[in-house]
Amino acid sequence: MEKHQLFTPYYYVDEALLINNLKILKSVKKRSGAKILLAQKAFSMFSLYPLIAQYLDGTTASSLHEVKLGHDEFGGETHIFSPAYIDREFEEILENCEHMVFNTPTQWSKFRARALAAGIDCGLRINPEYSTQEHDMYDPAAAGSRLGTTLGNFDETLLEGLSGLHFHTLCEQNSDALKETLVIIEEKFGKYLPDMKWLNFGGGHHITRADYDIETLVSEVIRIQNKYNLQVYLEPGEGVVLNTGFLETTVIDFVENSGVMNAILDTSATTHMPDVIEMPYRPFIIGSGEAGEKVYTYRLGGPSCLAGDVIGDYSFDHPLEIGEVLTFTDMAHYSMVKNNTFNGIGLPSIAIKRASGEMELVKSFGYEDFKMRLS
Repeated sequence: MEKHQLFTPYYYVDEALLINNLKILKSVKKRSGAKILLAQKAFSMFSLYPLIAQYLDGTTASSLHEVKLGHDEFGGETHIFSPAYIDREFEEILENCEHMVFNTPTQWSKFRARALAAGIDCGLRINPEYSTQEHDMYDPAAAGSRLGTTLGNFDETLLEGLSGLHFHTLCEQNSDALKETLVIIEEKFGKYLPDMKWLNFGGGHHITRADYDIETLVSEVIRIQNKYNLQVYLEPGEGVVLNTGFLETTVIDFVENSGVMNAILDTSATTHMPDVIEMPYRPFIIGSGEAGEKVYTYRLGGPSCLAGDVIGDYSFDHPLEIGEVLTFTDMAHYSMVKNNTFNGIGLPSIAIKRASGEMELVKSFGYEDFKMRLS
């Protein structure tokens, strides 16, 4: 299918860019000895799992549905972590994973016997209570966090049956933040590491970003593995598909109010890229500039009735026209997995731009997808 035959809005993932990222991750694996898992919470477009599985070791999940998807469509190692497992789902989870991480001593005590009897490799998530970021919503180490077991709640009776420990404190960060965190991990929990088979560094590693310090990551992985004789896991999601996805949208109208020229698009921040509002952040549009940087400035918003459905202020070298197509970048991670049908707004189609240049439609959505969600 040719690109112009797709109706906007639609996401697409560029296969060639994805392969470039995967080659970087494969190099990190080879040089460091780490195993790398795809964190499906960021990206669960399973039509690309066969490609990704050629480079990575498996998947990690945060729910029953994710663990089943990883098991059925990706293969390799299937890991899961949940802040609290639901009893009625637990047996089915056991059938679909090999590694399971528990969040609290209570959860570990409740499910330990069943998990070990099923032959599951079990771990406990630890919380070093050390933050290296300022995004409270995405900071598992913040004061009062419900994620992970702090040293104050850790005792040695928890060790029986555990194969590993897991921590996750980073968000879109470089390896200097990991290095800082590992100092605290070793200070607080280092005495338990010689008895572990593995240590999971969690996600939030922006490994495929151009300025990422891969040398520090590799050296820290090697240091920890050699010092404690264990296997290190990394579980990036965003880092796997960083800068590989795009969202195409069309200008459908203009509204001038109090000196602000609004351009209404057929895509929405609140429905199609919720992190624009939640994070918040301003996604880049190819050919655009900051407000006032270029000649023509517009406030871009979506077609929903939410007053705050605003993507941001952008400037262009030419006046926008109704029917003009704009391209948002870096839309593979989180946008697709978090989108919704608020206001009955249709979900964007999903496509792959193959390395050959061919655009392949993977999935499209219609009225029934909206209708059948709630009744």
